[in-house]
Amino acid sequence: MDPIRRATILKLGSTAYEIGLDSLNGELHQDESGRWHVGGRSLEAWLQAHAGEEVMLVLGSLADDRPVQTRTCRTCGRDYTGLECPTCRANRIRLRGRP
Repeated sequence: MDPIRRATILKLGSTAYEIGLDSLNGELHQDESGRWHVGGRSLEAWLQAHAGEEVMLVLGSLADDRPVQTRTCRTCGRDYTGLECPTCRANRIRLRGRP
């Protein structure tokens, strides 16, 4: 798998965790009774906990071999790969006084 794609997927999961979203990470498998599990957690129980809510479900395979597209930043015009332009991100952090 492309290391940039893998890092981008892991960063997406990390960002979800940091803002307090319920997320799962692990190998997807089906047990003998036909129930699906991600890592050690039951997918059915995880979904049942959110029954009746409007949700967005994102699934990213860490074995995906597609190349990551290079994008052009709409703010500074530089090309980058990943979730956001690293130059603009660094400038936002610098201007807001965060380390």
